[in-house]
Amino acid sequence: MVGASNVYNQIIERDLDALMDRTKDRPIPAGRMGVTSAFVLASILTLAGIALLYIINPKTALFGAISIFMYVSLYTPLKTKTPLAVFVGAFPGAIPFMLGWVAATNDFGIEPGTLFMIQFFWQFPHFWAIGWFLFEDYKKGGFFMLPNGKRDNGTAIQIILYCIWTVLASLVPAVGVTGSLYLSPFAAVLIAGIGVWLIYYAARLYKLKTDKAARQLMLVSVSYITLLQIIYVLDKFLR
Repeated sequence: MVGASNVYNQIIERDLDALMDRTKDRPIPAGRMGVTSAFVLASILTLAGIALLYIINPKTALFGAISIFMYVSLYTPLKTKTPLAVFVGAFPGAIPFMLGWVAATNDFGIEPGTLFMIQFFWQFPHFWAIGWFLFEDYKKGGFFMLPNGKRDNGTAIQIILYCIWTVLASLVPAVGVTGSLYLSPFAAVLIAGIGVWLIYYAARLYKLKTDKAARQLMLVSVSYITLLQIIYVLDKFLR
């Protein structure tokens, strides 16, 4: 399903991809694949993905279909029109994080909703960090990725705030209000620790305002969400 979304995205943005260094070597703008072949591939991936998820349960298939629709029909066209595209794109981007729970339980409740919230908040500092160090490249394609449209204090402060909200959302299961999704005190301390690490690099970007600091924050954000999932799983089975 993610592959289908990416292929549709690259079909729609093929002319803009050709303008940017980071995307000009993608199959379509580089001429290695035609639009028709790409569309056939995307259609096969969509149908196969929905069918597989439907076999698991219909709710999972529904959320998967919604994710593709929002990514392709809303997020992709908005990227060249408004910085709010990141907000819209955070919805389909957060769906896969919760989808495993829905697939396993055939239920959408507070547990997958909490997982959705964590991934939703996390995407803002992650993608804004990318938008920061690739600002000039995105500008070539006419993409508006930063909330203020500039690499300034306002953008950096918003990155810090969303990092804080990400960490707070990650710690909600430790309070015991998220049903069967819960964390032990030890796991909560570990998550708080990597949360401080994430916020530190966000604050560092505010102080330095360099592409290097933004790239480091992006790498730390990826490490944070990876370690978070590992801690969640290990805490459940090793407790």
